[in-house]
Amino acid sequence: MNASSCDVAIVGGGIIGLSCALYLREAGHDVVVVERNDPASGASRGNAGALAFAEILPLASPRIIRKAARWLFDPLGPLSLPPAYLPRIAPWLLRLWRASWPSHYQANIQAQVALIGLAQEEMLTMLARTGLDRHLHTEGVLEVYEGANRFAAAQETARQRLIYGIESQPVQGDELAALQPGLAPRFTHGMLVPRWRNVDDPQSLAVDIGLRAQALGARLLRREVRAVEPGTEGGRLILDDGTALQACRIVIAAGAWSHQLSRPLGDPIPLETERGYNTTLPPDALDLRRQITFADHGFVISPLTCGIRVGGAVELAGLKRPPDYRRAQAMLDKAKAFLPALRTEGGEQWMGFRPSLPDSLPVIGRARRHPAIFYAFGHGHLGLTQSAATARLIRDLIDGQVPAIDLAPYRPERFF
Repeated sequence: MNASSCDVAIVGGGIIGLSCALYLREAGHDVVVVERNDPASGASRGNAGALAFAEILPLASPRIIRKAARWLFDPLGPLSLPPAYLPRIAPWLLRLWRASWPSHYQANIQAQVALIGLAQEEMLTMLARTGLDRHLHTEGVLEVYEGANRFAAAQETARQRLIYGIESQPVQGDELAALQPGLAPRFTHGMLVPRWRNVDDPQSLAVDIGLRAQALGARLLRREVRAVEPGTEGGRLILDDGTALQACRIVIAAGAWSHQLSRPLGDPIPLETERGYNTTLPPDALDLRRQITFADHGFVISPLTCGIRVGGAVELAGLKRPPDYRRAQAMLDKAKAFLPALRTEGGEQWMGFRPSLPDSLPVIGRARRHPAIFYAFGHGHLGLTQSAATARLIRDLIDGQVPAIDLAPYRPERFF
């Protein structure tokens, strides 16, 4: 194929797009990744580095609906929604509320379990065969709670996980202190989840996946895609310099911007963005033994090679509203109170867009009207976790193989 054509064009150079490029190139496809910025410079850069193989409960859940009303009254709390954005996001919120109904919620858990199960298998296998398992850490995650009542309220999550074989180990007292010295005394109980995995630096891993794909022959094109035009034999990407890239197949994996490309294709997928915030402190800011989740406060603190990252929370405010870095500072202040030895000087603040669908499941499948165009977006805060599984499923579809899991729960048609 020449420079203006390829077998598979992938729109988006984040962790999903780069993983798809690797899998498809391994299968022998001529692949071009089109990315307007540096690879892995968006949400793939600023996440907490978690391979959250225990995270099977959807955001659209009864527990979140119950907490949401309280959280929304705190503009710097775990969940924020600027009043001016409410009219725009109201239809999405209605869908989220419906997805939290018991019958929908249980079905979404089943779908999440299937995808997470494949994600663990594919990610660990992919890291091993590419030599990138050097990025992997296996200390698990420590969830901490303030008092017996808070801990008891969290037992439902542990019970749901155990149904699917995901074990949690309750800890308190000296055992909790040994897992993470220096926790404030207010945290009396914890839950260690050994199945959880972490990577040393999420951006570094994503970049290395992209470099591995390029070493196998994938190409990176630094351009912005203005439109996707379907054709009788594939389609073409209209680029910001006025040129076009012809492709036999197209994969849209552009994160929070993906719906801007799917809508003109006849798929107005209800994609929103969970704006996440963090502060990355110097690596010596704390003797942090493993990722800690402060579940009741909506944030985590993670040890990465690039530093100690304090981040999380959800701000439902779209793509255009300026960042409100007070949210990052509020989490940092709490982290200091919860871990008094934490040194908070010299940090770098960040805000990124997590592409989220109201039922907490991604879109993985073909465009309804254009069988040569594929969607791979909407993973919320599980993009890193589910990246290899998504790449496997996209490869299965493009190669005409039976997908590794049933794709019905993730199909675009579920919204129409």
